[in-house]
Amino acid sequence: MSKRIGIYSGTFDPVHAGHIAFALQAVEAAKLDRLYLVPERQPRGKHHVTHFAHRVAMVRRAVRPYKQLEVLEIEDKLFSVAHTLPRIRSRFPDSRLVFVCGSDVLGHMQSWSHVDEFLRICELCVGRREKETSDSVEKSLRQLPTNPVAVTVLESHAPAVSSSQIRAAIRENRGVRGLLHSVQAYANQEWLYL
Repeated sequence: MSKRIGIYSGTFDPVHAGHIAFALQAVEAAKLDRLYLVPERQPRGKHHVTHFAHRVAMVRRAVRPYKQLEVLEIEDKLFSVAHTLPRIRSRFPDSRLVFVCGSDVLGHMQSWSHVDEFLRICELCVGRREKETSDSVEKSLRQLPTNPVAVTVLESHAPAVSSSQIRAAIRENRGVRGLLHSVQAYANQEWLYL
C-alpha cells in the first residue's frame, strides 16, 4: 500500500502555531503518513522575506516535536507544477501526494500553469477558514478547470494569527498568541525581525 504524503508549501516567515495546528489537522483529516512543510525560496508577490535558511531553521524547530511533520527543502526558486512537482514525485515515487492548503489558495489555483496536470496527480486537502462557508469553498472547487483526484475539506481550528503579527511581536519584544517558543528563541538568537 502506498504512503500518503502531504505537501504544505508557504512562506513561513515565521512559522507559527496556526501553521502547525493546521498541518496536524490535515494529517488526521487526510489520513497522511507524513506531511512535509515546504518553505518557498522566493514566494510570489512577497518582498523583503527573511532569508530562506533562517525560515527553514525555524520550521525545523517548530516541527521537531511531531513525528508526522518534517521539512522538505526544494531547490526551485518558485514552487511550480512544471518543475517542482516532478522533483517531489521522484522523491516519493510510490506515494499518493496530497497538496495541503488554505481555502484562500483555491481562488488563484486556476491561474497556475499546468494546473490540470497538478489536479490529476495530487489530491487536495483544503482548510476552510473560520469566516468561510462550505458553499464558498465548493464554489472555488467548481471553478477549477479540472476536478481534483480527491478533495478533503476540513474546518480549520488553527489559531487565527498571522506571520506579520508574529514579526511585530518579536520586533516589539512582546508576547503574542501563536508565537512558538522555539521560533522566538531562534529569531532572538539570530536578530531576526528587529
